[in-house]
Amino acid sequence: MAKIEKISKNITPFAGIFFVNKEFNCSKMRKLIDNQLGERSSTKNYSYGNLFGNFFNLFLSGGECAEDLQQHFRPTLEQIPDNAVASADTMLRLFSELATENTTVVSSSGKDYQFNINKNLNDLNIKSLLLTKQLEECKFYDFDYDNQIIEHEKYDAKKTYKMNTGYFPGVASIGENIVYFENRDGNANVKIAQAETLKRSYKLLYDNNIYINRSRMDAGSYSEDIVKVVNKYSKFFYIRANKCESLTEKIQQITDWQIVEINYKVYHVASIPFTNFLQEKNYRLVIMREKTNDLQLDLFEGEKFNYRCILTNDHQNTEKEIIEYYNQRGASEKIFDIQNNDFGWNHLPTSNMNANTVYLIITAMLKNFYNYLIKKVAKVFTDILPTSRLKRFIFRFIAVAGRYVYRGRQWVLQLYTNRPYEKVFV
Repeated sequence: MAKIEKISKNITPFAGIFFVNKEFNCSKMRKLIDNQLGERSSTKNYSYGNLFGNFFNLFLSGGECAEDLQQHFRPTLEQIPDNAVASADTMLRLFSELATENTTVVSSSGKDYQFNINKNLNDLNIKSLLLTKQLEECKFYDFDYDNQIIEHEKYDAKKTYKMNTGYFPGVASIGENIVYFENRDGNANVKIAQAETLKRSYKLLYDNNIYINRSRMDAGSYSEDIVKVVNKYSKFFYIRANKCESLTEKIQQITDWQIVEINYKVYHVASIPFTNFLQEKNYRLVIMREKTNDLQLDLFEGEKFNYRCILTNDHQNTEKEIIEYYNQRGASEKIFDIQNNDFGWNHLPTSNMNANTVYLIITAMLKNFYNYLIKKVAKVFTDILPTSRLKRFIFRFIAVAGRYVYRGRQWVLQLYTNRPYEKVFV
């Protein structure tokens, strides 16, 4: 058996977090947060920028909750010069301090639902994306919107359409970055007040000089009031349309189906004018159909087909181009998997929707900052990709032995590795 020696020096196995903390400050993210949110009314030893930095450090080191910060990572983070590390209680108070009151939304049937709208944090999120140049002013971007069930069993959880309990927030994204988040009761129908949610998200982007080229949404956005908002703020839109009796009759009258191949599968595609609930607009309904394996013949068409429809104002692109573009929204849906499993959306810290909304927006900001960080790291570390998940980043960048020492009137970071950390954030 090998002999064991214990060394009492302050060596941490998570020295890579020092670089994250340095970039958080050098990118001026901390300064932006303090300027946007102002001074804290209590416990002024920790600014909002300081607490956000602690929170980012926690998750990027592999932690999952505020208690991990105090119990596991405090010795590492306190080695960073001039880095104040808050307690778990202070971190939890942060979510309540930045919370806004819930808004009651009444449906057409007279039922009340709770929404939580936090404009200030959403605005901060967009400004942080501008600061890191992940978004640029006066440019046009593609916009995706979806509602995502966040499952939990807190006391304010409501039963969702999937028969589990939780919230059902609306989430907007541009590329791989979340740009707007608005919370709502889990039992709220996806269409309830969605037009107002979208209007707020579009306007917040517009106020920050971010413009929308194309908007892409699923069938939960297929209604007259929603389409009018989307059309107003986007050059083009693509919304999955629900089949109804009148549409079915029109589809059955189509005779000029075109055959195309999409992802190695053969489809029949066609387009028809759409004026069902928008008489004054000349929209286009793109239809695709695929043969089923059902051996029973259809009375009207002979063969059985599955149909999908996309409502759009795009009269320029072919049916195939529109369908292929719409199908790419699956990449935006991957955001939810990453947020749930890597950035804490499946572990809510409080029992109140408004405080949990703060947590969910901050973790969305963290994911956006992670996107910025990993692109820089991937340019130097060949075994880390810009698309790498958090676990890989932690194992291959954060998990390195090191310590700070004070020498020659300056702090020196000693790393026990030959990997090129010094080339990353220069």
